[in-house]
Amino acid sequence: MVKRLVILGSTGSIGAATLAVVAAHPDRFAVTALAAGDNTDLLAAQIRRFRPQLASVRTAAGAGRLRDQLGPDAPEILYGPAGLNAVARFPDAEMAVSAVVGAAGLEPTWSAIQSGKQIALANKETLVMAGALVLRAAKEKGVALLPVDSEHAAVLQSLAGHRRDEVRRIVLTASGGPFREWDRELIAQATPGDALAHPTWRMGRKITIDSATLMNKGLEVIEAHWLFAQPAEKIAIVVHTESIVHSMVEFHDGQVVAQLGVPDMKGPIAYALSYPDRLPDVIASLDLTRIGALHFYEVERDKFPCLNLAYQALAGSELDPAILNAANEAAVHAFLAGRIGFYGISQIIEETLNMLEGGRADSLDAILDIDRRARAKAEQIAARLEGEKRN
Repeated sequence: MVKRLVILGSTGSIGAATLAVVAAHPDRFAVTALAAGDNTDLLAAQIRRFRPQLASVRTAAGAGRLRDQLGPDAPEILYGPAGLNAVARFPDAEMAVSAVVGAAGLEPTWSAIQSGKQIALANKETLVMAGALVLRAAKEKGVALLPVDSEHAAVLQSLAGHRRDEVRRIVLTASGGPFREWDRELIAQATPGDALAHPTWRMGRKITIDSATLMNKGLEVIEAHWLFAQPAEKIAIVVHTESIVHSMVEFHDGQVVAQLGVPDMKGPIAYALSYPDRLPDVIASLDLTRIGALHFYEVERDKFPCLNLAYQALAGSELDPAILNAANEAAVHAFLAGRIGFYGISQIIEETLNMLEGGRADSLDAILDIDRRARAKAEQIAARLEGEKRN
């Protein structure tokens, strides 16, 4: 049976890799709707290749450009948040791949859940911002949340056949980013170009900066808490420079189950799309004799304060992770624009968390409201730091 997909964020790295898996298995998958940002050139090529019935882009101008590019072969084309949500709710599909970057992915993922679709979840922010709310809705709708992040896909595979109450701890692995061997003083002088030079993965700019600050690991801790029903104290981070062991689960008898593979996002994507089955020949075989050795190191938390802030947010109110995420997105934007220094990112997040009162995440409106307020507060702090930097 062919599984019909909608892809939210089709022109990003995850979306493009998803379409590569679909192209390799046309007997298993079909694409019914695509949503993207501003890259209409790539989206037009994807539409010609996969023939979806609906597409959406960020702006009206982009929609007009896409119609001109496709001519009479164009499907229905929408734009903006309404178009993104229409793709998410598109009725002729069983699964939504949620690959929009950042908080913008929450509402369309929510829409996809409400329409009863299974979710291949690459958008961390959905669970970071609204974990309890989303899990409750998924349970009510009978919807599975299948992780696409390589770390959480690894945990899902390592838990297979085991009881959750026998888990001693989950160990998420981290590449360490570009600054693992830098001292704090040198990191403080890092430029956006330095931070974007990831040693292993090729990702979007925002996610790459999160890897450099280790905020990506902090967000993954929060996501793992919701996905696998484990408290923060049972979710650990270890630096693994080869990115071969994607994560591990230690059980209460002391034995550890790990998932290994070459660093290729098509692996976890294919597992989510075909779960519980496995597709053949998705990624290259792993040759451990060629690699020779695998290395693991403790995280130097004094160099990466964003990780501690994520644990702090998870220990706080239900809305604190949404505050954390909004402040981080605003701070990363300011850093990439050259307005603040590298450690200005963690300073903005910490001050925003301390200034805003959290509360219960009992509705999507409450979460979106705190997201807006946190962004505004983080921008005020960024403007102050920018002025201090100039002076």
